Amino acid sequence: MKAITILILWFLGGTGLFAQTGKTLPVKARENSIVENWETYQALTVDNLKGFKKKKEPALSAFGGYKVNRQEATGFFRTQQIDGRWWIIDPEGYPFHHRAVVAYEPGRSEKQQQAMTEKFGTRAGWLEAETKMLRSYGFNGAGAWSAVEDIRNSESPLVYTVIVNPMGSYNREQKKRYGGSYLVAGWQGFRFDLPMVFDKEFDAHIERSLAPLATYKEDPYLLGYFTDNELPWYTDALDRHLLYLAKDEAGYLAARAWLDERKGTEATVEDITEEDRLAFSAFFFETYMQKVTSVLRRIDPNHLYLGCRFNQEPRQELTNPAIFRVAGQYMDIISINHYRKWEPDQKQLQEWGEWSGRPFLITEWYVKGEDSGLPNATGAGWNVETQNDRGLFYENFTLGLLRSPYSVGWHWFRYQDNDPEDLSTDPSNRDSNKGVVDRDYTPWTDLLNHTRTINSQAYHLMHFFDTQKRN
Repeated sequence: MKAITILILWFLGGTGLFAQTGKTLPVKARENSIVENWETYQALTVDNLKGFKKKKEPALSAFGGYKVNRQEATGFFRTQQIDGRWWIIDPEGYPFHHRAVVAYEPGRSEKQQQAMTEKFGTRAGWLEAETKMLRSYGFNGAGAWSAVEDIRNSESPLVYTVIVNPMGSYNREQKKRYGGSYLVAGWQGFRFDLPMVFDKEFDAHIERSLAPLATYKEDPYLLGYFTDNELPWYTDALDRHLLYLAKDEAGYLAARAWLDERKGTEATVEDITEEDRLAFSAFFFETYMQKVTSVLRRIDPNHLYLGCRFNQEPRQELTNPAIFRVAGQYMDIISINHYRKWEPDQKQLQEWGEWSGRPFLITEWYVKGEDSGLPNATGAGWNVETQNDRGLFYENFTLGLLRSPYSVGWHWFRYQDNDPEDLSTDPSNRDSNKGVVDRDYTPWTDLLNHTRTINSQAYHLMHFFDTQKRN
């Protein structure tokens, strides 16, 4: 199908609105393989971005930072706002943009392990070859759940992240403790979708969970830490604590004391207003933040705290300014898993930055191709027809991120396709084309050619969008 002229794409910036025109390409997509009806969406690409001319990528530092506009070098990654745009600053002082793949590790199934041995010989051979491959397509990092020890022991490591799960592992302990009486809600399996931040036992559990992080303290290739993933920070957490928990539980007692102080001892759930709910959600979330970050900063004061990976939908924290204000007090970078939208909402990106006063990373997002031969029935990502369409989606989505002065990178979910025969994985990671390589380690080159196009131009595109905004 022929490209059509794009309608206007609006960017909401500090100095007002500007329009960016170009051409878009039509892409058919559907929510998953079960949905029968396909709809047509539009994708803007680098080559069709009006007024932009591709240039050679700047020289790169040992960490992948752009060797331009050098800032103070601290020996570790940090963040800095320069001329209105947020940057990660690499250990040598150069501006850095983190483009990673999540779960960068060999697949665990028997077929995936056999394919790795046949193609690469050893894990060391796999790491050397695949790191070179990823860099050739413009990636410079490893996201959550990656082969951290392999990466750290390589001669030229990717910039990696570490995820630790203090609340998630504490919840698993509580399930074992209470057995069948432990009623759960949501895919994370928390009782009534309430992280147990007020439990005294959680404090000691944090110490045990984070203690191993001391081993990374001096590693300059570590970007930073995530704690937990997609915890349910519901706006109505106050109601849930008071309605569902036993009156002797720590969560109930904390919520009751908070409401008594705010509205008096005679107040009931019926007296709770939306303003009360937002205020308590901030208190609830900040309790987790205070406990986790106080331990993390003591164990490792050198590296960035990347947050607890907010989720797009149906979690409510992404539209809750109170949550973001708290996040900005404790997180160096806000981590967000972005699903169920064809492209970023510029107004929302601006709100996240303004509410928190911090930059953000998109730490999960992907799209699945029907030509992969996989069922593609699981997971939150869109389904499209071909690998080339996956690439068009990648370009369109990341162009939206590069427009935002608060965006400092993205982590594609994930490195390798699921193996449908591997039943040890959770249901959302069982049968889908999410990877940049298939389960036999063959790269999806039609997708990757698009990633290279925009990844290699990221620095110039940011400069382009910033110049357009100023003008």
